[in-house]
Amino acid sequence: MNSTITEKPSSATGAFARTARFLKTNTIFMLTVLIPTALAIIYYGLIASDVYISESRFVVRSPQRQATTGLGALLQGTGFARSQDDTYSVHDFVMSRDALKELDDQLKVRKSFSSKDADVINRFPGLDWDDSFEAFHRYYKKRVTIDYDTVSSISVLNVRAFTADDAKNINDLLLKMGERLVNNLNDRSRQDLIKVAQQEVSIAEEKAKTAALSLSAFRSNQSVFDPTGQSAAQLQSVGKIREELMSAEAQLAQLVQLSPNNPQLKVLRSRVESLRASAANEAAKVTGSGNSFASKATGFDRLTLEKQFADRQLAAAFASLESAKSEAQRKQLYLERLVQPNLPDMAVEPRRIRSVFMIFALGLIAWGVVSLLVASVKEHSD
Repeated sequence: MNSTITEKPSSATGAFARTARFLKTNTIFMLTVLIPTALAIIYYGLIASDVYISESRFVVRSPQRQATTGLGALLQGTGFARSQDDTYSVHDFVMSRDALKELDDQLKVRKSFSSKDADVINRFPGLDWDDSFEAFHRYYKKRVTIDYDTVSSISVLNVRAFTADDAKNINDLLLKMGERLVNNLNDRSRQDLIKVAQQEVSIAEEKAKTAALSLSAFRSNQSVFDPTGQSAAQLQSVGKIREELMSAEAQLAQLVQLSPNNPQLKVLRSRVESLRASAANEAAKVTGSGNSFASKATGFDRLTLEKQFADRQLAAAFASLESAKSEAQRKQLYLERLVQPNLPDMAVEPRRIRSVFMIFALGLIAWGVVSLLVASVKEHSD
């Protein structure tokens, strides 16, 4: 019985001695596995602060243009199209210094992330003691992340904080700032689109006004309203005079033949000459080289064409303005919240057991690699 009692302590002492000898001869194992694992157990078990994660999901879309053709309208219809470029704009803004500054102004996030209740490794500024805004922005980008699915165009916003309320409030305010950014983009796009159309209308109005004044001045200076219409009326007058001239010439010829000494011959000859002169004068007003309607028609037609073109350009500009107003309303962007920011009811991070196991596994891998290197060096030295 006494021998049995004395064997147990000697057995435990032998196991302890063997362990001590193993650790003494396996310093590498202790440095790469035991010490890091023990530190991980102490940190994750006693020191590491709880981290709460608030998640939200959103998508940025713009109204899809309705097809103009019957078949296109049947196949396409109406709906919303993805707006990938504007989604990236929202992402960049959420991760920007401007967003961080506004968060700090409204929610005092620097104070929250620097809380003494959080462990010294996780809180800001951490172990590097750099409390500048640039360092805080780098810290912020580790606490706020956005994942984007290019297939569904859904963005997932995750916010990590030391309290559940802080995580939810930061997430919600970031979404509100993203919505405000989208609204600002809408306003800017609408204003630019309408502004350009209004400028085109102003230019077209000025051209139409200039063309109308030029045509009016030409009519006033040249004493002509419509050379083409007036030429037609003048030619009708010339035709009537020539008819009278032909009738007078016929009478004169008949009278000369029947009564050469008739005293009416002088009167008829005078009337024929007068009609010939009158016909020539009236014809000169239409086709003459001086101040005729034909010489005025070129300038009048040019000014008329300029006025017609300016009027058409003005009408097109007004149509473009109305189209721009309609297009501005149709090009609205929307930030739709698919999942509202949640209030986490438990801390998700750190994953304590998994983290300790990972450090232990990595230590074993490191121990194996270093042991092989040491053995190889000893073999070469021998």
